[in-house]
Amino acid sequence: MSTFLSHNYRGAYHFSPKENWMNDPNGMVFFQGEYHLFYQYHPYSTIWGPMHWGHAVSRDLVVWEDLPIALAPDEHGTIFSGSAVVDWNNTTGFFGKEPGLVAIFTQHAEGAEGEAPVQRQSLAYSTDAGRTWTKYAGNPVLAHDTFVDFRDPKVFWHEASAQWVMIVACGQTVCLYRSPNLIDWTLSSEFGEEIGSHDGVWECPDLFPLPVDGNPDQTKWVMLVSIGDHQGSAEGSRTQYFTGDFDGERFKPDAASQTRVRWIDYGRDNYAGVSWSDVPAEDGRRLFIGWMSNWKYAGQTPTGGWRGAMTAPRELRLQSRSGSAELIQQPARELEAYRKEVLSLKQVTAAQASAKLAGLQLESGEIRIGFVSGSLEMKVRAGAGRETVIGYSAAAGEVYIDRTRAGAADFHPLFAGRHTAVLDAADGTVDLRILIDRSSVEVFAGEGLAVLTDLIYPDQVSTGLSLAADDEETLIDSLDIYELSI
Repeated sequence: MSTFLSHNYRGAYHFSPKENWMNDPNGMVFFQGEYHLFYQYHPYSTIWGPMHWGHAVSRDLVVWEDLPIALAPDEHGTIFSGSAVVDWNNTTGFFGKEPGLVAIFTQHAEGAEGEAPVQRQSLAYSTDAGRTWTKYAGNPVLAHDTFVDFRDPKVFWHEASAQWVMIVACGQTVCLYRSPNLIDWTLSSEFGEEIGSHDGVWECPDLFPLPVDGNPDQTKWVMLVSIGDHQGSAEGSRTQYFTGDFDGERFKPDAASQTRVRWIDYGRDNYAGVSWSDVPAEDGRRLFIGWMSNWKYAGQTPTGGWRGAMTAPRELRLQSRSGSAELIQQPARELEAYRKEVLSLKQVTAAQASAKLAGLQLESGEIRIGFVSGSLEMKVRAGAGRETVIGYSAAAGEVYIDRTRAGAADFHPLFAGRHTAVLDAADGTVDLRILIDRSSVEVFAGEGLAVLTDLIYPDQVSTGLSLAADDEETLIDSLDIYELSI
């Protein structure tokens, strides 16, 4: 077997495990110059199984160092999703004068025959920057008598009320708890009835403030809630978001959240994403990463020896659009340090740009294109009868990824297809930012308002590029292409 097939489709700059199964990102926290990424991990198979927390660290969100497994199953159950925080003021009593890391996670225990499983929240702490972990002797710290699904705690310090807050998924709602010390928890409120999508079980919530249009005096709170797969859904698992106000106990959604369902991604492969805790105030960004797969086919993807990857890390903002605050995403700026310029064009026609692309090859990289609105599409990872088509339809007012002929797709009947997101080009221009890798495409359109993430499995030789527009005289304001790899 060739080296390529032995490491089938591993991305050049997307995080994936060296071997075996990975799903949800967990415990993302910044501490002592390092971004920590924990993740749901089965160390003994490429199929989902008893969950552990895998662990990696990075200083720039791009190059990751693998570390030993952080958390393994014990008498309380396997280690499901959760979060991590810096306990700066030793509210837990786990630390001395120096701050340390605390992980808050779900433990899943199978019930006795005929009984439902039990999900409870537990703690672990680290005094050596996350290299080793001690489970709290009093685990679990939070249980529930009636919720069968009671998992994926995301915890943060709420400065205004001087307390820890936990948001946790509870089947078809989320519950909010408060605590002075991460150990003793009091229920504050429940959110989710008769609002948002309930197509599948609610999972992996997050809650954080963001300024609107960069104005700290106009801050809203953003709630992320992932929706698990169910049989009647062609889309499978995906993530919705709400905007509103939070007072330390209750989340109050705004009008936009009450009138429509808003998805963070309109592709098929961005799930269970949450944000990093404790990013320094001087940095000021809300950083996010998701699991780049879908429960429809996650266990069947044709990778060799490993299974599961993360999206590119992203920066989240809120921007005023048509009277409401909308979530904006862009790739984290750190990726730009790994670019190598391939082509840069300014003020050319679509026909001229197309001619310049002839013969270019790009396996992993970034494409940025701005054009006067009209229909236009780019084919990437093309060749040997394969192509992934990314484009904008002026007639439909939508951006799309078509992976119908992208490559291997026979592992699931719903994998091949065309995925779309509404994109208003009222100002007459369209911008697309496209990240391409060995098994994925991520499209950020309208300055990051419309986002699509899709897995693809092309042949290794399918690296061609092409561009076409309905009108060959369509003006391309700019076209920049970069190789992108570590």
